[in-house]
Amino acid sequence: MSERSTTTMPAPPAAHGRLGLPTASALYIAAVLGTGILVLPGLGVDAAGPASILAVAIVLVLSIPLAGTFAALAGRYPDGGGVATFVRLALGDTAARVTGYWFLFGVGFGAPVVAALGGSYLSAALGLDRGWAPVISIGFLVASLVLNLFGLRISGAVQLGLSGLLVAVVIGAIASAAPSVQAANYAPFLPHGWTGVGLAISLFVWAFAGGEAITHIAHEFRNPRRTIIWATVVGMTVVGLAYLSLQVVTVGVFGSGGARSEVPLIDLVAINWPDFGPAVVGGIATVIVLGVLNAYVPAFANLAASLGRDGHLPRWFAKGGEAGAVPRRAIALVAVLNLGYATVFFAFGLELQTFILIHTASMVSLYFMGMLAAVRLLARFSVGWWMAVVSVVFTAALLVLAWSHLVVPLVLALVAVSVTVIRRLRAHA
Repeated sequence: MSERSTTTMPAPPAAHGRLGLPTASALYIAAVLGTGILVLPGLGVDAAGPASILAVAIVLVLSIPLAGTFAALAGRYPDGGGVATFVRLALGDTAARVTGYWFLFGVGFGAPVVAALGGSYLSAALGLDRGWAPVISIGFLVASLVLNLFGLRISGAVQLGLSGLLVAVVIGAIASAAPSVQAANYAPFLPHGWTGVGLAISLFVWAFAGGEAITHIAHEFRNPRRTIIWATVVGMTVVGLAYLSLQVVTVGVFGSGGARSEVPLIDLVAINWPDFGPAVVGGIATVIVLGVLNAYVPAFANLAASLGRDGHLPRWFAKGGEAGAVPRRAIALVAVLNLGYATVFFAFGLELQTFILIHTASMVSLYFMGMLAAVRLLARFSVGWWMAVVSVVFTAALLVLAWSHLVVPLVLALVAVSVTVIRRLRAHA
């Protein structure tokens, strides 16, 4: 370990949370499995054909050290600041402010995307005019915000049920379509060559993103060091099996031609359950959207509270950020951001891709900074340290791939650095 990490690093903060492994696992599953199951299996087939199965396996393997590193950090330093806290301990306040802003203001662009998907699917399932989609989308955002005002003990219990339903939906879709799988559809295995596999890998990175959200609520868990590790193991196992199984069945049913629409999960269900189509669509949208938002709202709120505590946001937002409390002021800020982003999205008729690219670019930036911090914080040559080293290389490659979409993260970084410069100028005035 470096001199900085051995002499100035504070002890891990005490944690007195009450949430156990089932709730932690449910939150992890919801944050990672998410909306990707609605679109990624079909997009993967379009990109790589049957070899998309290999792409899923590769991304799953590469995601293990990243998830393991976050689990190691969250278990040792359970704090609402999550990755921003890790970065503060390893790299200082300015880097922590940059990281916190990336998550709160950059990754936050994903909330309207999730809500919009839910609004579109549910309005279509109910046979409503498309004009109802924005209204339903806002309803999803409001519901998740209100639910979290009552604290994680209540929203966590709801999350346990939502994640259970989500897994049940995936299992039902696979079971319903499995009899229609044909071995001939797995050939040719590489219809688009290895270039197609590379594209599919880029797509499925989205599928396994989200595990960092759990780091922001690690202080709410009983025995965080043990709970966060096992929640990660359970979550990654469930998510990995879900995506691998879906991809195998999607290819086996539709072949290299892909699904009939951009929602292959719905197509799979409709094969043998055509009469249940609308109900299944509505159920899938509701479960996934509420589950994902219910996992991310407390993450955003706890981060905002910790940023207030550490002076990166007005200290007024810090109240309620301690374990067992409800950061209602921070939730109010999250409400302003989520509803504000959603208003801009719907008012200007923007495309989902625009917000998705901002979200993913911010996420990759945050991952890279978090892995750099892990290399400084974790015991050198330990299992966690080696996972962090591998993850630095992996996330650096993702950062290169995302270079053309890094405008928002760069602007947020400049704002964070400007805050430091202004404070120093005032201190010397």
